[in-house]
Parts: sequence; structure tokens; C-alpha cells
Amino acid sequence: MPQELYFEDFYVGQKFHSAGTATVSTEEIKEFGQKYDPQPFHLDEAAGEGSFFKGLAASGWLTAAIVMRLRVQSIKVFGGMIGAGVEEMRWTEPVRPGDTLRTEIEVVGVRHSSSRKDYGIVRTRTLAFNQRDQIVMRSTVNFLAPVRSKV
Repeated sequence: MPQELYFEDFYVGQKFHSAGTATVSTEEIKEFGQKYDPQPFHLDEAAGEGSFFKGLAASGWLTAAIVMRLRVQSIKVFGGMIGAGVEEMRWTEPVRPGDTLRTEIEVVGVRHSSSRKDYGIVRTRTLAFNQRDQIVMRSTVNFLAPVRSKV
């Protein structure tokens, strides 16, 4: 298990690769779609075939949730990864049943929080890939990490 990291442990250029992968099932795509994003191309293969996606496709929000799981499995922040905003989120390829996702995360900024002296803000750029090494999602996300000397 990776060690728990504090603000001081992060630096620009640092990279984290997925501690694991996640394979997306047809059932997961349809269940998530039914519950949270009930559009035909997330619910039914035939409807997906006739859509922009030319087949059943996962909701981008399901992809984002899977990427979040991969992030927290790959970067263990002391006390948990506290979200501090998403600057960008782009879905670049549809996620299909049977796709296996992995992430590459790069730290692109670190700064002390001006409002919370006991935390720093870590800015990351995440790329999510499928098993064909196609980028399916890219995002820039900020999270809080505790300052070691303040804990």
C-alpha cells in the first residue's frame, strides 16, 4: 500500500500511475445510466447504434467516477483526498463495455492555501486511458493535502 502523503511530498512534475485498473461492464453502464444519466445511448445497445456514439457508451460521469476511484487508489493523501475544484474535464473517446481504464496523473502545481494554513493545494492533470492506450478523459483537478508540520 502506498504511503500516506502530505503537502510537502508533492512537487511539480511528479507522476503517479494507476495502482490498478477498472474494467467497465455493460451492466454497470446501463445501471449508472438508468440511475444518473438516463439517455438512450447509455441504456440500450440498439439506441446506442443509432446515436452519435454508434454503440452503447458509458456516461462521462461514470467515467469520471471510475477515474476518481483510480486517483484515490493511486495517491494516498493523509486524511483523504479533499476536492478543491475541477478546472477542466473533457471526454475524448467513448467508454464501451469491456474497456479497461487506467490513469496517469501529473502534479502541475503546488501552493499553500491562503485560507487554510494547515493545508496546501495540489493541482493535477489526469489522463485516463483505455486498453488501446486511447485517452478517454482528461481533467485538471485541485485537491487539499495537509501540511505535515500542522498535523
